[in-house]
This record gives sequence, structure tokens and C-alpha cells, in this order.
Amino acid sequence: MITAQQRDANSPPAGSAAPLIHLDNVSKDYETPAGPFPALHDVSVAIWPGEFVAVLGKSGAGKTTLINMITGADHATRGEVLVGDVHLNRLSESSLSQWRGENMGVIYQSFHLLPGLSLLDNVLLPMDFTGLYRRQQSRERALELLRQVGLEEHARKLPAEISGGQQQRVAIARALANDPPIIAADEPTGRLDSVTAEAIFAIFEELVRQGKTIVMVTHDRGLATRVSRTLEIEDGRLRARHG
Repeated sequence: MITAQQRDANSPPAGSAAPLIHLDNVSKDYETPAGPFPALHDVSVAIWPGEFVAVLGKSGAGKTTLINMITGADHATRGEVLVGDVHLNRLSESSLSQWRGENMGVIYQSFHLLPGLSLLDNVLLPMDFTGLYRRQQSRERALELLRQVGLEEHARKLPAEISGGQQQRVAIARALANDPPIIAADEPTGRLDSVTAEAIFAIFEELVRQGKTIVMVTHDRGLATRVSRTLEIEDGRLRARHG
């Protein structure tokens, strides 16, 4: 179990220097036929290297929007999103895609594996996109990542030929392909049974022990008690922070 001293959203854990992720008064409005819909209101939060942060809240509270700000999948209407020394709002779409491929592993509830590609080829995709590894190196790395999540023997199978829990393991392997320092996970256990969810969570705990920083949206308050810190979103506002 990972423990941390209780603190607010912008107080560092003991011994930490600069935050790895910093949202400064971030708001996000979506245009609707009825006018702008505010999904986030002036959210300020700092996340430090090596933290395992759970984002809690009801459906529609703004959890996924917060994750999208951190990954650069969507842009803030107001405010700044800083990851390391990079201001995400200031990057072009092409630069942002390259940056995300090299620095951010993203895991979705619905897996987002390409159905026509083998598990091996799904894991290879991020490496092919960024060009950080030579082809032989990338294949060896993809196989090693599948081994780490217990699926090396299924490398040639298609996603439809394995279970939902196994598909989520492949999605984790794919997210780790370029060895990113940050993993952003949006309800990664939401479609899994409790036993499989526990196995996936154990993988996340091991990644944190290896030095990764994880931000995870979840409805599971049981899992959330085992992370470094929780952030609770209500109606687009950061409501509570717990160690």
C-alpha cells in the first residue's frame, strides 16, 4: 500500500522539488446548442514525480476532461497546463502528438486496440509512430512488455481472441511502449470484474515502484484508498484532496 502525508492539491510530498504536472487555473468550456457548457472551473493542481493519484467523482463531474487536459487530448479554454517544462496549450497539434507519444502513456476503459492488428503489432504502434527505437529493438521491446503483463504467448492473436482483462493488459503494455514517465488512465478497471481489476491495479502499483507517475480516473473508492493521493471533482471543481 502506498501512503502519503495528507496535503492539499498543490503541496509537495516530503523531499520533492518541482511538480511534474501543474494545472494553473484551468477552465474548459464546451460549445453546445444551449451555449457554453463549463466542464472545468479554475482547477489548480500539482502532481509530483512518482505519485499515484486517483481522480474521483460522479459521471459528468469533469474527471475525463481533467485527464484530457493532462494528456493534451483537449485544450484548456483558460489557464495553463504545464508538464515538465512544456506548456501544452502552446504546442501545435503535430508537436503535441509527438510529445504525447514520447512522454505520456494513455490507457482507456474501452482499451482502443486496433481489431485488425495482432497484440504484438498493437504494442508496436507507439514505437513506430515516434521512431524512438529501431525496428528490431521495438519488436524485442514489445515482446518483453507483453511478457511483463503475462501475454507473450498470445502475441500473434487478435484482440477479439482474448478476454477483456487481457485486452486491458495489452493496453497497458502499449502505453509503456516508449517508456513514458507518466501514465494517464481513464477508468482502466471500469469494465472488469473485481479479480481482474485487482490484477490490473497490482500492475499499476508495480509501475509506481519503478518510478512512474500515474493519474487514474476511477469510480472504485476501494482502489482509491490505496493510492498516494485522491482528487475529487464535483461539477467541474476540485472539491476535496486527501492523502
